[in-house]
Amino acid sequence: MLQNLKDLQGYALRATDGDVGTVKDFYFDDDRWVVRYLVVETGSWLASRKVLISPLSLGTPDHHEQVLPVSITREQVRNSPDIDTDKPVSRQHEMDYLGYYGYPAYWDSVGIWGVGSVPGMTAPEIGLAPPGVGVLEAERSIAAERAAARQRDDDPHLRSCQSVSGYHIKAQDGEIGHVQGWIVDDESWAIRYLVVDTSNWWLGHQVLIAPQWVREVSWSDKIVVANMTRNAIQNAPEWDAALLPDRAQEVDIYRHYDRTGYW
Repeated sequence: MLQNLKDLQGYALRATDGDVGTVKDFYFDDDRWVVRYLVVETGSWLASRKVLISPLSLGTPDHHEQVLPVSITREQVRNSPDIDTDKPVSRQHEMDYLGYYGYPAYWDSVGIWGVGSVPGMTAPEIGLAPPGVGVLEAERSIAAERAAARQRDDDPHLRSCQSVSGYHIKAQDGEIGHVQGWIVDDESWAIRYLVVDTSNWWLGHQVLIAPQWVREVSWSDKIVVANMTRNAIQNAPEWDAALLPDRAQEVDIYRHYDRTGYW
């Protein structure tokens, strides 16, 4: 199901033994355009510490109650590796995090979540034993260590959705708008669309473009370069921010840009 990441901000993260905190931001992988971590503010029970929660631990969202269940305990969150969310997340930090929870490394694989296309296909059985205990957890930790060691100095490609929101969109023939938001598939956590607001250039509106149509991102200049013309973006089907796109609307978008649908 498609979700607007803005709508998920403020959702409560509910562990197996109580609430952990609320969603404040998301880190996405700008290589495969997948949300890798939710940034969660824990509140007073953990001195308002910010922690990362992987979609590998997420259950089915409860949108009515605005709750995201996670198959970990509060104690596991309490003892998880410290990560300064105000600084770039290094590969070493990721390695420590994945090793602690027993998750597979995703960056040394073909699938967007290791061997699978959705988090549930690769997630370990969490909550049966504390992290780091047992042969299986040790093997996963070693595997994550080896995979990270091969790319220890690489750019981990992690970006904050909040910080990238506002970046200018540059088409083939000039600037056309700015990044207003993100639409994700809440099963795979793949980013399906960037929400582009064109109102700064004329009496425009919001449209959607898929990240696969992005040619490059200039992080220093805060510009997203789209592989299409200004006219194509200007005349794209208007997106109603109050509604999530359905398949019929997605077909219209892909047809407009003359692209093959991901589905």
